[in-house]
Formats: sequence, C-alpha cells, structure tokens
Amino acid sequence: LLNINVGGKLFQIAYKVLAQYPITRLGKLALYTDPVKKLQLCDDYLVQKNEYFFDRDPSIFHYIFHFYRSGVLWVMDEMCPSNFVEEIEYWGIHLKYSQRCCRILFEEKRDELSEYLKIEKELEAELEPLESGAQFDGKFLGRFRKMVWNLIENPYSSVPAKIIAVMSSFFVLISIVGMTLSTVEEMKNKTGKMWMEQMEMICAIFFTSEYLMRLISSSSFKNFLRAAFNAIDLVAILPFYIQILFENMDDGDMQYHEELHKVENVSKLGKVLKLIKLMRIFRILKLARHSTGLRAFSFTMRQCYQQVCCLLLFIAMGVFTFSALIHSVEHDVPGTDFTSIPCAWWWAAVSLSTVGYGDTVPDTILGRMVAFVCISFGIILNGMPISILYNKFSDYYAKLKAHEMSQ
Repeated sequence: LLNINVGGKLFQIAYKVLAQYPITRLGKLALYTDPVKKLQLCDDYLVQKNEYFFDRDPSIFHYIFHFYRSGVLWVMDEMCPSNFVEEIEYWGIHLKYSQRCCRILFEEKRDELSEYLKIEKELEAELEPLESGAQFDGKFLGRFRKMVWNLIENPYSSVPAKIIAVMSSFFVLISIVGMTLSTVEEMKNKTGKMWMEQMEMICAIFFTSEYLMRLISSSSFKNFLRAAFNAIDLVAILPFYIQILFENMDDGDMQYHEELHKVENVSKLGKVLKLIKLMRIFRILKLARHSTGLRAFSFTMRQCYQQVCCLLLFIAMGVFTFSALIHSVEHDVPGTDFTSIPCAWWWAAVSLSTVGYGDTVPDTILGRMVAFVCISFGIILNGMPISILYNKFSDYYAKLKAHEMSQ
C-alpha cells in the first residue's frame, strides 16, 4: 500500500491500482523507482512512517481516492468548478473519467461561472477611469494635473468636483433645450436668434474648457483620443466652431454673404450647416458619463449584441416574407398600394412591430389573413428577447450601482 497524507488526512492505495493510471501523479509515484523523482511529485516525505505528504485540499481528494478505487470520477454540484478543475489537473486526472451526465452539468456550471466573472470584470472596468491618480507621480506638473484630473474625472473626490459634474449635466440639458427651441417658429425672430446664439456660445465655452481640462490632465495623449467619452466630448464642441468657420469663410464679400443667407435653405453650404447643427444632438450622450442607467443600457447592448442581431435578422426575414405574400394576394386589386414587394416592405415592418399606422392596409380577405399572421408573428417575435434584455439590464444596473457604492 502507498501511504498518502493529503492536508493532514491519511489515505492508503494499493500500488497495483495506481499503476493502472500511469499518467496521473500518483500513478507515476507508484511506478517510479528513483527516490529523487518521487520527491519531485510530492511536497514532503516522512521516512519513519513512509508517507508522502501533499499540501492539497483533502475534501476534494476524497473524489480522487474514489476514482482510483472505482475508475469513475464523481462530480458534485456543491463544488467550486474552478477549484475542482485546478485540483484534478494537479493530480493529473482528466474530466473524461467522469460520467457523461455529471460532465455536461459541470461544464455548463463552469461556463456560467466564467461568463459571470468576465461580466463582473467588465463592469468594474466600466466604472474605472482611464487614468489613476498614481500615474501622475513624477511627471511634469504632476500635482497640478492630478488636481485637475480629480476635478473632472472623480466627482466624489471633493465638493467642487461634484459641482463641476452637476454643471456638466446642466449645460448639456441647456444646450439640448436651446437647440430644440431654435426650431420653433416663434423663436426665429431677431431677438430669439440672438438669445439662442448667446446660449450656444456659453455652452460651447464650457464644453471646450471641460475638454481642455481633460486633455491637460491626461497622462497619455493616445489613450485620451481613443476613449469613447472623450470622442463624444469632441463631437459636442466641434459643430460650434465648424459653424463659425463656414459662416466667416469670406468676411470681405458681404454681398455674397447676404445672398448666401437668402438661399441658405437650398444651397449646399446651408445644408452642410444644418447637418453640423444637427450634430449637437450627440451632446446628450455626455450624460452617460454621470448616468448609471445609460451606462447599464450601453453595457447591455454590448453584452447582448448577438441576441439583438438575431432579432434584427428575424425581423428582416419576416419583412421580406410577408411583403412577398401580401404583394402576391393584393397586387391585382384596383388602386392597391402593394404594387411591388419593395412597396410592401413598409407595411410589413410596421405590422411586425405591431405599430400599425394604417396608411397601407389590405383589401381582400386573403390579404387580411396574411396581415393577421404577420401581426401574430410580430407579437411572438418581439416578446421573446424583451424579457432577456430587461432582466440583463436590471441585473447590470444593480451591479453597477453596487460597484459605485463600494467605490
């Protein structure tokens, strides 16, 4: 018998039993004749008792011991998958020796645990800033840049930092309200335009100052440009300066400018300016910097992109299928709107989404039956992923909140 002491518990296994598994650690220990090689396989050896000592978990070794006696590796549900895999790898035993039912359940549990740990790591990275205060040590103007970094990136570091975070959100809302009011007909007079321009200038100055402070306090210019939030900040301030550049391209030709403003709605430059002004809507994404809900939503979309893509694929298949069906049964009806399959795409899309604008409807009984099947398919299709997305969103939101509170 081979005397084995695992974590203080003594086990005895016959040499001939261990020799049946020569690639395992204990199999090698039973077959080796060189004492030096044997000592390399264990943690210690007691000459008086002829015991090989292993500093491992004795509770899991019970299953290893049972494997050598029966030839079957049992896997219990209460075991930690990571710890169990680490132990059996140490003893040189493969998971294939376990029963198929146990192995399938164990691998599913291990995959779930790996996915859970991966999500936990990504959630922590979601809240961790790109920089840390320690990165400024020993650098040029390190203390000053660290102070600026705390003001801009760490709202919980001080009262002024919290005020700046609140002001950032406030100016985003003011900017969005200003852009909205600028489209109201009553606000397009001279006084309204002047107020809107002044409000836009104040918001742009604040956003520019905020962006420059982040740029100054960054320890790596390359990482700063690659950050998504910094790209959003840049997009938020660029339209203001591009608009000024376009409007002042030719200050000397006032007559040209007057003519340009008269035909602004139809000119190419006017269309470009409108597009640039529309880019200001992206400023609302700046709220995600201080909004846990928006971060959780973005994180959910990134984690569930496969389900979302699958949903879009099913919607596209449904649109093509039902548009072809409705066209085949309705195209002979006088005055029908289903003159071609592309013309029926819009009807199929709004029917699948169960919105049903009613601007295009089938006239025949067979067409209404197709419409009923289309709507029923849309209800089933939309109902499947909603619960999954909502459950994951609520779970990620709660975890992000918990991480924020712990920090």
